[in-house]
Amino acid sequence: MRAQLEQDFERFKRGLPRDFAAHVRAAYRIDLTGRYAGELLPHPIGKGSGQLSLNAGQLEEDAAAGLAFVVLKTVIAEDETGARAMAAWAIHETRMRVERRVAADGRPGWTVTWKGRGWDRTLDEYLALVRAGRDVTRAGGPLIVPSVKYHLPRLDEPFRDAEYRHTTGRLAQAWGAPPLLVEKDFSPTLAGDALAGDRAQILRWLREVPGRIRAASPLPVRVAVKLMNARFDDAFQLDMMRAASEADALVCFNRLFDAERGVAYGGWDLSDRNLRVLDRLTPHASAGTPALVGTGNICSGRLILDYARRGCESVELHSFFQLPLSQYPATHGSRTQRALHALLYAPEDGLIAGMLALAARGELERRDGELHFLDLRAHAHRPG
Repeated sequence: MRAQLEQDFERFKRGLPRDFAAHVRAAYRIDLTGRYAGELLPHPIGKGSGQLSLNAGQLEEDAAAGLAFVVLKTVIAEDETGARAMAAWAIHETRMRVERRVAADGRPGWTVTWKGRGWDRTLDEYLALVRAGRDVTRAGGPLIVPSVKYHLPRLDEPFRDAEYRHTTGRLAQAWGAPPLLVEKDFSPTLAGDALAGDRAQILRWLREVPGRIRAASPLPVRVAVKLMNARFDDAFQLDMMRAASEADALVCFNRLFDAERGVAYGGWDLSDRNLRVLDRLTPHASAGTPALVGTGNICSGRLILDYARRGCESVELHSFFQLPLSQYPATHGSRTQRALHALLYAPEDGLIAGMLALAARGELERRDGELHFLDLRAHAHRPG
């Protein structure tokens, strides 16, 4: 299988098989099926919300590449009059800069830096993108998930339920059929914003927001909550996970914040912290925890496995889809295609190689002759 993997790695530098998940299953007896908020996926790799998912052309390119899911750029909720409590987040993006980021221990990594925030166009334009995404999904392409920044009040303020009702209702109308999936984005509320400085306030949001989104939707809705990396300690990250227990999935965790530069960042410091926090989940602590989606510095199949072995059923990437072309071993195709080629087929640290290595060490067993990606979750949060 090692020889076959090396051969496939070289062969697919010019383009992946059209249905690479089927190829992996046939060639390596590995079932890559993943899951996002209860929806089964052909494999676990998706794209996180941001500048790479704000127009129909990008969605069509990702469908051609074979991504499992795409989370759209984050729209700012509004009420029926167009008023938006979080309007300050609807800031036009500056040009993204792909930069080297050296971790605290000296490892070189990558981060993407920009100063903008959420969707800066109209809600109607966003709904047109949602409809385009709906059509991509129903044509057999990736699962498309709208992302929303809803009103987050201060501790002594009420929620603006009119924003929840109007925006969620319009999204449901655009999507058209159940279930509606929504990713609630807490990620803009980073340590650099005063709103994120009060623990009780953050925990109130996480407890109440999933239910408010469900109450606002005319369709059955599944809510994924994208958790931020708060300015507090690792224990508070677990407190946030417990507070968001009413969500259908938790995306763990968005980027760190560089107070000196005033920007969010990724790289190895981010994945180290995320994995360290997820390591603290014990069988008792994880009881009642929603399904997990990993995110943060996912730059290899081995990192995907690191998140999966801590309970994540799928992963969201962003920075790895933006590297200089010279950083990908593939010679043809879009950045998404080249990234998938490296994540899956790299002989040393790809997802296939990693799962075969786990099987060889007796840490992952075949069922009916196949290895299953989702079986990794069953081994998470156990002693040893």
